[in-house]
Amino acid sequence: MRRLVALFVLALLGATLYGLSSSSSGIVVNNQALSANTLDSELSAISHNNTLQCFVTALSPTSYAPGAGGYSIKSTGAAAWANLRVEGLAINQYVTKSLKYDPSAHDLALAESSLEGEMTAQASANSITCPGTSAQALAAMPSEMRTAEIVAQADSLYLVQKIKTTIPLTTASAKSYYAQHTSSYDTLCVSVALVLPTSVTAFAQGQASGLSVTALVKQFSQDTVSAAKGGAVGCFSPTSTSYSNVRADVVSLPLNTFATTPNYISNNGQTYALYVAVTKRTPTSFNAAAATVLADLQSVNASSANNIKNTLLGHAAVHVDPAFGRWGLNTTGPSVFATAKPATGDVTGPKKLSTTAATYK
Repeated sequence: MRRLVALFVLALLGATLYGLSSSSSGIVVNNQALSANTLDSELSAISHNNTLQCFVTALSPTSYAPGAGGYSIKSTGAAAWANLRVEGLAINQYVTKSLKYDPSAHDLALAESSLEGEMTAQASANSITCPGTSAQALAAMPSEMRTAEIVAQADSLYLVQKIKTTIPLTTASAKSYYAQHTSSYDTLCVSVALVLPTSVTAFAQGQASGLSVTALVKQFSQDTVSAAKGGAVGCFSPTSTSYSNVRADVVSLPLNTFATTPNYISNNGQTYALYVAVTKRTPTSFNAAAATVLADLQSVNASSANNIKNTLLGHAAVHVDPAFGRWGLNTTGPSVFATAKPATGDVTGPKKLSTTAATYK
């Protein structure tokens, strides 16, 4: 595993090529340095190889669109890549020094396969068709970069196994988890009401007075198609691609009751309050729910892994070359931030900057 931000999800991100040729330290974590030259080499590989770039795009939630120069990547990508390298170094130091872990050849082979599998899965999940395969993307990395990614994957996989709250991703564990949370995998039949914002108060008052789901839909819903069926839009089993979202909308709701707080959506320029109610729950077998159970286990493990990662980073001494970003604390934990652009609004005579503004865009 490459990182602990999300369990078993590789997050290779792009970074800006600043044209630095010095051998200065790009990042330093607890006295272990990664040179700017090494970072530049990795970024150059991403910029120049379409297959690698495509898989990075599929995996990355951060834009690494071209910067000002040829084969360059924006500063947001630079910070994201530096952040992942910081995480990798921190994890490596912990498993090496504290857990005395040194991946064997077998461990590295498994890690490489895991890495390729994640890259392929994420490309598919994001509906991106890449030229070539994830194995070719990995092969396109410079030798040092490829070795670092595989070792980091092995380190993270090992660390995840050592977290006490981690649930093994086995059939036995999944069945046990399902048995303890059976109601979380019911097939859900739902009704909706699409309400104008001006009618939200009246809708809430109507429900408080005891109006049924059907009556509320008939009186307030602007969706004539579902309104004709009392608001019913169908039933969703754990095999449905929409199941997780539907389940989140009706979690803990009693039957035939709309949530008191709606979601707001826009359609054809009009904003509506969307209310959802579950009208029927039917138990679903483990076999039908297995994929959703697995996703839930991964989410539970990801939360545990993220806590460990933030603890490691919180205790690490980190230095980041300003060319690649700045180290700081955000709402989710320590991270590398993109270096801010110079502002013209607070500069006397901002027109003097207009001729060079394009350089920093």
